[in-house]
Amino acid sequence: DTASVTASENLAAGDLMNIWDNAGAFKVRKADATTAGKEAHGFVLSAVTSGNAATVYFEGSNTGVTGLTPGRQFLTTTAGISSTTAPTGSGNVVQMVGVATSATVLNFQLADPVTLA
Repeated sequence: DTASVTASENLAAGDLMNIWDNAGAFKVRKADATTAGKEAHGFVLSAVTSGNAATVYFEGSNTGVTGLTPGRQFLTTTAGISSTTAPTGSGNVVQMVGVATSATVLNFQLADPVTLA
């Protein structure tokens, strides 16, 4: 399950993505747990420069990642990446984004986000 969406910033292979509405034009940017509205919707497997079409994957194995610890993964406050530790700061978004099955594979599973008070 994929879609081709124009990138609004430079993206690296493996980045977690957020699809957003830019004045009626759908765009894709790095997901970020610092702010509600930038939750992860999918991921990219190839690097893309801003203004070009990105293939966004909505499910499956993200093999563009490295250094993962096997187990549950959460969106982090560092744009585009996941970690075994969920953010804890006020206003941060907690969203499980899947399970790392190895250091280089994230089985992406979209989950509902919760914004911390």
